[in-house]
Amino acid sequence: MRLNRVLLSTVLVVVALVIQVSVLARLHLPGAVPDLLLLTVLGLALVYGHVGGALVGFGAGLLADLAPPADHAAGRYALVLCVIGYFAGLVKPVTGRLKSATGPMAVVVAAAIGSTLLYAGVGALVGDTAARHVGLPGLLFSAALYDLLLAPFVVPGVMWLARRADNDPLAESGPAAKAGNISSGWLSSGTGLRIGSQRGFGALKAKARTRSARVGRIKGVKRL
Repeated sequence: MRLNRVLLSTVLVVVALVIQVSVLARLHLPGAVPDLLLLTVLGLALVYGHVGGALVGFGAGLLADLAPPADHAAGRYALVLCVIGYFAGLVKPVTGRLKSATGPMAVVVAAAIGSTLLYAGVGALVGDTAARHVGLPGLLFSAALYDLLLAPFVVPGVMWLARRADNDPLAESGPAAKAGNISSGWLSSGTGLRIGSQRGFGALKAKARTRSARVGRIKGVKRL
């Protein structure tokens, strides 16, 4: 990752972790705790892609594992956020623009449920059965609800800051623009052909039709 991405990600992750531990964790809401750290990782992954999302998620999770009052094995939440960041980065918009809020909201719900299940699964492997006593269905519902309510105030702002730090990649300039043009030009059938090639083939077909029409007219004149 580039230096500006590392610095911005570090600042955002530290701020999110401090707010989550000192404010959100003390609200004593029923069920899960709103996961501001998860939403920060999602916002960065939607801009940096799957590799950047995995790296940011691992670093954020490891910091959460080591920061007090963490009472679980170190590396547990790092694994969870690394996986979540990777898969969230896979749905990064090709052009960097979000057409609607439906996609990001679906990613937030899937990440909240997936992170809770993965955290509980890893805990079961290491002998932590706390999720069973609390009630896994209630944790899943509350985690998805809290993160969904908090996401509109966090994810867009994190994405905007990440793009500003990258000198506005939405400008579509340089190699990124060429890559975006190639990606948008592929046929949906997955053949790897580009729209330009399809246009060229259509032009050849049009010329063939024109020649056929001319031959037909010539034959008609000869018959007369």
